[in-house]
Amino acid sequence: MKLVVRVKLLPTPVQAAALEATLHACNQAATWAAGVAFEENARRPLELRKHTYAEVRVRWGLGAQAAQHAIKKTCDAYTTLKANLRNGRYGRPGSRRHTRASGKPVVFRPQAAQPYDDRMLSWQHQARTVSIWTTAGRLKGVRFTGQAGQLEVLAAHRKGESDLVCQGGKWFLIATCEIPEAAPNTQPVGFLGVDLGIVNIAATSDGARHCGRRVNRKRERDRKLRSKLQKKQTKSAKRRAKKYAGKEARRNKDINHKISKRIVAEAERTGRGIALETLTGIRERARLRKPQRTTLHSWPFAQLGSFIVYKAKRAGVPVVSVDPAYTSQECSQCHHIERGNRPAQAVFSCRVCGFVEHADHNASHNIRQRGWMVWVCGAQSTAPELNLIA
Repeated sequence: MKLVVRVKLLPTPVQAAALEATLHACNQAATWAAGVAFEENARRPLELRKHTYAEVRVRWGLGAQAAQHAIKKTCDAYTTLKANLRNGRYGRPGSRRHTRASGKPVVFRPQAAQPYDDRMLSWQHQARTVSIWTTAGRLKGVRFTGQAGQLEVLAAHRKGESDLVCQGGKWFLIATCEIPEAAPNTQPVGFLGVDLGIVNIAATSDGARHCGRRVNRKRERDRKLRSKLQKKQTKSAKRRAKKYAGKEARRNKDINHKISKRIVAEAERTGRGIALETLTGIRERARLRKPQRTTLHSWPFAQLGSFIVYKAKRAGVPVVSVDPAYTSQECSQCHHIERGNRPAQAVFSCRVCGFVEHADHNASHNIRQRGWMVWVCGAQSTAPELNLIA
């Protein structure tokens, strides 16, 4: 299983200037190569290399490996663009967004991430320093830091390339690690059902609720502040709006990490698996008013689901995905389905058997039961695995 670990670099001012110049040169070269790829319709590394490799090395002073990575980064960007166009990310073919995205070359930001392999970057874990290639020569003794657990994973399991990134004037290395998965639990005693929502971000069949009211109030205040700043249209207002957006994303990610950790720990402790709703198409299925749609679309449910999946794999906990249809309207006792079973957002009251329960807990019981049936029938499935930052 792949895990991505981010460590913070602590360069001196001279080292930081060399790193910045290197990023700018690599991204300028990649942008130029993207223009050539667009004109020559050369979107594969070997084909594009014939048109650009010599010029990239001479014009921007890149080493052999750096030039190769800049060209490959260009081809990867076009591959991603093609997939997004095919999947409708930019609207239908012929629309303005689709035409604008497909009708011009890819452009890289001056501080976009640059990949490094082991020839360009070496780690000294005991000294907590790296030796890294730059256009000004190789920098040795560049210090880095991180959490103790992250550094242990990095030293033991790092494999493959690392990306140099500059965010807000701070420097980071994002390294790929290959983590061995724990032996899977092939005989779970049951399943822990997890219902995801807005008022309660996650409710489990054990009765635990991770309330989202305070989080939603904070997000609403941040959203109003960003809207107010965007209307001013000044550079300082845009800078502040971008800062608040990044802060909210980090806070949401931290909350999702904490929730997923608790859910997986409880399932591992009790020898159970985890049953989740299939979240694909949640935006298309939802029928909500505009303010509610904004709240629904802005919360990273897929991120929470992927966090649960990868933490469960590390712990050997099986995860299954179930059909979410009518889980909120079905009685977990008699299985009668009716819209009238939900007289209020938080209340479930069965019209047939009279069973009364918190609506989210009732839904989590249904998800738990469906998860067990999926497992018994041998059709277990998990959410797609993602590369994640630890």
